[in-house]
Amino acid sequence: MDPTKLQALRARYDERGAFEATDPVLRTAIEQVRHPDGRRALPYAGVPTFLGLPVASGIDGLDVAVVGVPMDLGVSNRPGARFGPRAVRTIERIGPYHPTLRGVPQARVRAADVGDVPFRSRYSLEQSLEDIENHYAQIVRQGARPVSVGGDHSITYPILKALGKGRPVGLVHIDAHCDTMGAYDGSKFHHGGPFRLAVLDGVLDPERTIQIGIRGSSNMFWEFSHAAGMRVVYMEEWLEKGWTEVAALAREVVGTGPIYVSVDVDGFDPAFAPGTGTPEVGGLTPREGLALLRSLAGLDIVGADVVEVAPQYDPTTNTAQLAAQILFEEFALLALGGPSSGAGPLAAGAAAP
Repeated sequence: MDPTKLQALRARYDERGAFEATDPVLRTAIEQVRHPDGRRALPYAGVPTFLGLPVASGIDGLDVAVVGVPMDLGVSNRPGARFGPRAVRTIERIGPYHPTLRGVPQARVRAADVGDVPFRSRYSLEQSLEDIENHYAQIVRQGARPVSVGGDHSITYPILKALGKGRPVGLVHIDAHCDTMGAYDGSKFHHGGPFRLAVLDGVLDPERTIQIGIRGSSNMFWEFSHAAGMRVVYMEEWLEKGWTEVAALAREVVGTGPIYVSVDVDGFDPAFAPGTGTPEVGGLTPREGLALLRSLAGLDIVGADVVEVAPQYDPTTNTAQLAAQILFEEFALLALGGPSSGAGPLAAGAAAP
């Protein structure tokens, strides 16, 4: 090593601590996460909330509300996603700095973990869906944007009813399944059909909807997606195009209007996300999925969720780790990557994070 360069590095850094950066962006981020006493919070201590956000009993005054939806009465295979919000909140190695969007999301917005949707019944799916819609309608009325953790995917239907009332939203949807199935076993409410119901209710614009990662034997049930005009990216096309082309396609499909982002962890290969009720082999890798999410920066995202985390099938906590990172990516998009933030999409051809 060049002795002159080594001497310069020693002079610049030998006596500097972890909080003494010279890069202005990093220095600002460090100041935003450091406590007044000069220390960082212990990630493994205290009452767990997502990102260590403050707990709020109400939504008034918030820009972003983190909401748990512990309900899995709509599952068709393995239950357990009701424990997803608790599992995701306990993940401690998430954030607070976002290296791609270059900022600390919670320092840019008024945000809090507002707890879980209050349910009247642990038995009635129909009542639970009503409770979700009413809770999110209140969030919308108070001007906050929700970032949610489920729960099975049936929860997204009432969320879209609340967010899309008055003007339908577009959708970026990562999943192994289109979730546009009709009624079966005597019920139209289940985790295989939320987006069909949302379209028929006029709260989701199918022509501004893209569904990514679709695969598996349930493909025989997704006729509605094509009939309605949704853009379905099956895994064969994903493998052919790669994440950069699909990211560009997603931005083209959803356009400039308001959109919702919904991620089912079974969109990822069960090698990375085994803790879910309906795993499908051959899915996305976390690196690809996170790169795709980051490419949405600059779009008008009005809300987002991650669903179907069932921790009892997740012995290594890989699924909860991935879901917490996805939730952080969604939170960062709302805080750092909105239309007025100046953040843009990753350039086509850029290396995936």
